[in-house]
Amino acid sequence: MSAPLADSGAAINRFLSTLHLRSRDTVNVYRCILVEFQHHVQQCPRNTAICQSTIESWLHGCASRWPEHYVLHRARVVDRFLDFLAAQESIPSNPLAQLRLSFGQRVGTPIVRALLSPDPAQALEALRPLPQFASVHGAFMRSHIELMRASGYRYNTQVSSFLRFDRFLQGHADVITLPLTVLLRQWVDESATLNHAVERQQVARNLTRALQRIDPSVELPKVDRRLSRQRVLEQRRPYIYTPQEVRHLLETARAFPSPRSPLRPLTLYTMIVLAYCVGLRLGELARLNLGDVNVAAGEIAIRETKFFKSRTLPLADSVVVALRGYLEARQRAAAPQDDSSGLFWHMQGTGRYSRVMTHKLLVRVLRRAKLKPESGRVGPRIHDLRHSMVVNRMLMWYRQGINPQARLPFLATYLGHKDINSTLVYLTITQELLQEASERFRAFAAQGQHPVQGALQ
Repeated sequence: MSAPLADSGAAINRFLSTLHLRSRDTVNVYRCILVEFQHHVQQCPRNTAICQSTIESWLHGCASRWPEHYVLHRARVVDRFLDFLAAQESIPSNPLAQLRLSFGQRVGTPIVRALLSPDPAQALEALRPLPQFASVHGAFMRSHIELMRASGYRYNTQVSSFLRFDRFLQGHADVITLPLTVLLRQWVDESATLNHAVERQQVARNLTRALQRIDPSVELPKVDRRLSRQRVLEQRRPYIYTPQEVRHLLETARAFPSPRSPLRPLTLYTMIVLAYCVGLRLGELARLNLGDVNVAAGEIAIRETKFFKSRTLPLADSVVVALRGYLEARQRAAAPQDDSSGLFWHMQGTGRYSRVMTHKLLVRVLRRAKLKPESGRVGPRIHDLRHSMVVNRMLMWYRQGINPQARLPFLATYLGHKDINSTLVYLTITQELLQEASERFRAFAAQGQHPVQGALQ
């Protein structure tokens, strides 16, 4: 209803207080946007609910004065405000949230663009996603997925690929009478990129295998191995950081400018320490809880990550020192001390850095350290710290006279891999590693050329 918005800004003030905005300018901008929206609603007929037409008329009024990106920003603020009012039961529901739910959109930007179009009804209908597994072979794919998950497989990646094939079938209703194997072949042939072709080949084999359980006479499609080899050749090679570059990266993180979040530089420093010294993935960093760290025992627990694996890792003394310093600073910053709180804490939102924000901030550190260009998806990546950890560990074993092959199973367990084959992917052959391996072989071969005295007597 329009009545809740005519409260002299009390609802707006309550909403702004929940956002914990640190900039006074941002608070003023948000308040101006919401007051303008409130004024628009008050101009509507009395006792008229805030509905789609109310939102549309406000958006068109904004679009007549502001460029599109300004309108989209205002719409996002109002969307969050209406969610707040709906949660407080001040209004029956948020019309934008209902439209997102009805048309299968995670964010509101496509909805707003559709409402601003000349024909909103048609534009909204174009956003509606196709129903999942509603094609002629959808029931078969769904039953196969249920079987694989009941067998203990997570199968999320495969489900995404099956859904793409299902959408292909729904968009080609003229050929649905063809056998499944023929449809799969057509889908593979329509691949737009090399990655699509390899992925679709795998989907075709998975579904054909499932079909063989029903009809053993079905033949598995042949795999074009040249595509896989070509994709490997075109893949971006990992960047192996030198110890000097890692040191520079750590120094850059400690000096990261963050006047409004004094804990952030030390947070980024500790993240890089764990990414390089412990080989943690970005998702593992973001999911760490305070209770996962035991500095007294020098251990850190990584729970339910890739391949369903949990592991407890021993830490080097230098890593324990870095973690202890961060935990002390975190406590001084008045962060929550319960075990379930995020290890890498900040005061906004959920109280922890998401995987996306962790990646963005660490990439900014890379750029400030001049290790990565100022723009574009080129140059070293954060995940390359994990590759560097493996390569530098192998180098250390060679220099200490340890047989690296005997240590690979331990390294695979430490990294959370299901077998050493996954670890071998991280073994990028650098010049230093090649030199150490060659020197080890030279010493072995030289020893074989001088038989032990008395062996032939």
